[in-house]
Amino acid sequence: MASSKAKTVDEYLAELPEERRAVMSAVRDLVNRHLPAGYVEAMNWGMVSWEIPLSRYPTTYNKQPLSYVALAAQKQYYALYLTLCHENSAQDVALRNAYADAGMKLDMGKSCLRFKVLDDLLPQVIGAVIASTPVEARIAHHEAGRARK
Repeated sequence: MASSKAKTVDEYLAELPEERRAVMSAVRDLVNRHLPAGYVEAMNWGMVSWEIPLSRYPTTYNKQPLSYVALAAQKQYYALYLTLCHENSAQDVALRNAYADAGMKLDMGKSCLRFKVLDDLLPQVIGAVIASTPVEARIAHHEAGRARK
């Protein structure tokens, strides 16, 4: 499934075959356990999204909630989008170093960690990356990026 039209996370998970639902549910639980206060879980962009609601921060460039983490079951893999895990950020360096130290291959684009099975993830490291950015810091990062443009 590349994108879903489900309106709720439960509907999205129900669309998946049992094995893929189990993986998605486990990663969802991981994110929810480490998510700083103030982010909300929702369906957005056809995937599970953890974001800052518009009621808290309405001045986004696209009039959508400010995304922090997202999770999708793609056709050939799963994708965990860690928006602040971009090139040379502290989170990116920590993640890359942890995978190298563990002798594991990291399949990651700009902020998209791709994995095929749960064992491809380092839950403690990913949990720490997710826990690393309170809502106020995410907003500040977003605003700093807009100011540079």
